[in-house]
Amino acid sequence: MNRFLFIKVLLVCGLISSCAQKKETVQRPNIIVILSDDMGYSDIGCYGGEINTPTLDNLAENGLRFTQFYNTGRCCPTRASLLTGLYQHQAGIGHMMWDSNKRGYRGDLSSNAVTIAEVLKQAGYSTYMSGKWHVTKYRGKDPNPSKHNWPLQRGFDKFFGTIHGAGSFYDPSSLSRDNEYIAPWDDFYYTDAISDEAVQYIKDHDDDEPFFLYLPYTAAHWPMHAKPEDIEKYKGKFDDGWDKMRGRKITRMKEMGLIPASVQLSEKDRVPDWEDTELQEWYSSLMEVYAAMVDNMDQGIGRIMNTLDQKGIKENTLVFFMQDNGGCAEEFGFRDEIGPHDETAKVGEIKPMAPGELQTGMVPNYTRDGRPVMMGKGLEPGADDTYLAYGRPWANASNTPFRMYKHHVHEGGIATPLIVHWPSGIEGKNEFRDEPSHLIDIMATCVEVAGASYPENFEEHEIIPLEGKSLVSVFDGEDLQERPLFWEHEGNKAVRMGKYKLVSRYNKESEYNWELYDLESDRSETNDLVQKMPEKAEELELIWRQWAERAGVLTWASREEIKPN
Repeated sequence: MNRFLFIKVLLVCGLISSCAQKKETVQRPNIIVILSDDMGYSDIGCYGGEINTPTLDNLAENGLRFTQFYNTGRCCPTRASLLTGLYQHQAGIGHMMWDSNKRGYRGDLSSNAVTIAEVLKQAGYSTYMSGKWHVTKYRGKDPNPSKHNWPLQRGFDKFFGTIHGAGSFYDPSSLSRDNEYIAPWDDFYYTDAISDEAVQYIKDHDDDEPFFLYLPYTAAHWPMHAKPEDIEKYKGKFDDGWDKMRGRKITRMKEMGLIPASVQLSEKDRVPDWEDTELQEWYSSLMEVYAAMVDNMDQGIGRIMNTLDQKGIKENTLVFFMQDNGGCAEEFGFRDEIGPHDETAKVGEIKPMAPGELQTGMVPNYTRDGRPVMMGKGLEPGADDTYLAYGRPWANASNTPFRMYKHHVHEGGIATPLIVHWPSGIEGKNEFRDEPSHLIDIMATCVEVAGASYPENFEEHEIIPLEGKSLVSVFDGEDLQERPLFWEHEGNKAVRMGKYKLVSRYNKESEYNWELYDLESDRSETNDLVQKMPEKAEELELIWRQWAERAGVLTWASREEIKPN
């Protein structure tokens, strides 16, 4: 063959090969994982709720809704499990962000775990994050903290958000961009900022390669902070109280097919009847602000979806939406008397914060312009000089029809919506998937759709084998092979195998206060079968104990063992 013709053939072949490889790369989906904070199973519209969530409802209508998906029951353990595909203890965060000097309770993301970002980056994905990190220690007054476990050190190309787990929506502590703390700007509202940064990432992204975007919002975690125009939409909407809301929601959920007709409302878990409640107007205002926070998040997700559409990449973007735990019963700021958080603060004696000054407190003592931050029952929520939760009764309504709350591993603490939207990858539209599944499955799913490899070793560290199973076959309507799912948080523990769930609420007097439920007929956990089926309870307890030993779970026989070292 003529030498020049030979070279020409090689060039053409190389070009064809290059184009084929590029086409293969582009065909891999973009992946967006959205996580909301401190929300109940039935808060959003497409899961039976009364909050206006048209974006999420549209994603569900054109995608899948999982009816039996689970988180870990708490903020930072959920993030550790979601990011790594491991149980939270294996990832080093079995409890909160302090080091108990115990294998599963170091309060810092383990170097023996890899994040989704680290795995997908190795497969050629650009990796972006906007929102709440909360898987490493934050020491607010340390100007030069260790950043070994900040997002850029754990696989992300770009990061905007907070390192800490909670804070003001107007002036959050630990606000950061990439590896540096920053101060908020004028008219700052954190939920909007998270959404807007994500929009900008997508606009700036080179679509020749896929991206992974992790979007962990802080809405609707306390404090109840929302924009006036969003609050106004809900004025008076909840004035008939939590009891009637629960009744409407369970009826709606049954009509939708989210729960079987046999499911009953759980007990109200120490919640008073609405008619016997004092300060009804104030309680209504708390729920109004909570709803406004969720509404604003949905608006932001809408802007993100519109940006994908404008760039022509929405069809091949796999979007997950889920929540980190159930509704939160913590009544933060519920003092009997209204007063400043810092009781030494006096109006007129506080200097405004300097431009660019960093906020270091989870609860600011005063606003940036020098007003004391207030707490107390009866205080109107929403503005930057307030700091309140929304309370146990509304959390109970958020978790309709389930028992218990955040911190616990009864269904009210761990059941979450999972919406999956991927037009070019999922044929089913507006369909339910009833397969019991867990946060640990998200990593495995991302690995499969991205054509990535989960490593045995990473950066000279041996990596714990993946716990989760890919949900891609479930997208297509198939069932996973039956496997147990496990929980432990603050001594609350559970295991689910098939339709049976063994669960225990922490009791310092006894480690053996197990309850057994058939979740196929009794998802709200109202009929304890432990006395009728002791063999099944013993079988599940043995499985749980074997897992606990393998995963580094402590029994919490004494809470002293979980205290900071």
